Amino acid sequence: MVGVVVATALGGGSANADFIFGAPVNLGPPVSSPYADGITCITADGLEMYISCLNRPGGLGGWDIWVSRRETVNDDWGEPENLDSPINTGEGDSDANVSSDGLEMYFTAYKRPGGHGDSDIWVTRRVTRNDPWAQPENLGSGINTSGYEHYPRISTDGLELYFSSSRSGGYGSEDIWVTTRVAKTDPWGNPVNLGPPVNSSASEDFPSLSSDGLLLFFSENRDSGPLQPGGYGGPDLWAARRASVSDSWGTPVNLGAMVNTAYLDCGATLSPDGQALYFTSERPGGLGGPYGDIYQAPIIPIVDFNGDGEVAIEDLALLIDNWGQSEPLCDIGPMPWGDGIVDIQDLEVLMSHWGQEVQDGTFLAHWKLDETEGVIAFDSAGSHEGTVIGLPAWQPAGGVVDGALEFDGMTFVLAGYVLNPSDGPFSVFAWVKGGAPGQAIIAQQTGADWLSSDPATGALMTGLKSGGRLGKALHSDEIITDGNWHRVGFTWDGSNRRLYVDDVLVAEATQDGLAACYAGLAIGCGKNMTPSSLFTGLIDDVRIYNREVKP
Repeated sequence: MVGVVVATALGGGSANADFIFGAPVNLGPPVSSPYADGITCITADGLEMYISCLNRPGGLGGWDIWVSRRETVNDDWGEPENLDSPINTGEGDSDANVSSDGLEMYFTAYKRPGGHGDSDIWVTRRVTRNDPWAQPENLGSGINTSGYEHYPRISTDGLELYFSSSRSGGYGSEDIWVTTRVAKTDPWGNPVNLGPPVNSSASEDFPSLSSDGLLLFFSENRDSGPLQPGGYGGPDLWAARRASVSDSWGTPVNLGAMVNTAYLDCGATLSPDGQALYFTSERPGGLGGPYGDIYQAPIIPIVDFNGDGEVAIEDLALLIDNWGQSEPLCDIGPMPWGDGIVDIQDLEVLMSHWGQEVQDGTFLAHWKLDETEGVIAFDSAGSHEGTVIGLPAWQPAGGVVDGALEFDGMTFVLAGYVLNPSDGPFSVFAWVKGGAPGQAIIAQQTGADWLSSDPATGALMTGLKSGGRLGKALHSDEIITDGNWHRVGFTWDGSNRRLYVDDVLVAEATQDGLAACYAGLAIGCGKNMTPSSLFTGLIDDVRIYNREVKP
């Protein structure tokens, strides 16, 4: 499973773990159908899925609310059942969201008598989970206006209600608003616009909360537009994070190419345990209904802290070393994005993966340099094959990890573009033997020498720095040109540059950002390919991740 690292980029003022999305899978029949199907809620016990369907046979007409059930969380979803009246009418009813205690259901009704506009938010209640839903009640003029209010989402504690509205006082055609109450028996207060950075001049719609209240998902509405910049062509899924339920929301980030496409992707809903993302998509391969089908994508915490491909004692040692601290790398529980502290919940998640080999979705490139002939250095993690310039001297048994490539001061490897250093966290590691002061191990052409040796001392250094006059290279005191094998590395977490030699931190510095560069990479020579920068010695196992890795 290959995905996009999400949580590192999510704001909110607190450390949080990395996670990726696995490949989305269409739920298929009986949930997805040739009609429009949109998921809107999974109940707290994980046994009921509420969906909105347009003109599905057996409904009352237009949009109706349906529910699919299953016996256990390991079972398949059953045939959806129409909620019928008094919930559904012939006008259009959708966007159901059930409270965590199962006793309230908020939903959108279109042109229902007793409303305040074309689209209002209503609530229905029941005494117990086994009782039928009562006659719906309009939330009143404090919540509803003559505008367009829809897609209500209630928090797990029942004290926050998020919804989308076109009312005046917003920042775009539709914004996300929230109303609160002190206790579940109290009335809802006056709605407050979430404001920037969540709301913008674009259309923010379809809000959804994680069960811990720390992630807010939303997407654009193509019918009211415009779209957020930085997307994939159609309405996309976005998420913002906050450190606690009393903190402000951070800057939203796009959920990436694994879940977003050039087509409509919207209506995110999380499973209660945070292990799966459900959403609606019109991507190719569906059943052909308008507005698309319902998809499910696994949410995978990154438990291989040191990036060696397995969950083992080294990862446990890192977790223990950061016990009781707010360390983003090890904060993987109870939800994949963490809760701001490393504790027993993170240990439980780690041990559930103990001894397993993992396919790291953050592995961008891996040149093993184990070839025995030819001029191609294959990338086993992606498609960034390198070409050996000069006469390749493969050493099949001469590396630390199987083979290696010997560089003679005239040979180097050119690979394509892998990443832009200014985009976010990343790491690069390699094994080296030999070399001389001033020679480079890996560099980005016309950009910076990512890993090299100091021209004066032969110690590890990096030229990755911020743009402008204030940016300075980061130097260590650790000599790497002594003729012995050394594992060298650079990591960037978005704020801190760190250099490692033999898995030991040897230099670090805080930085506002890194200069942008979109050029390809070179192994065994410097950014400008000057003769003095060409490497003389052995290089083995070059790895690049789009996250911070701690050896």
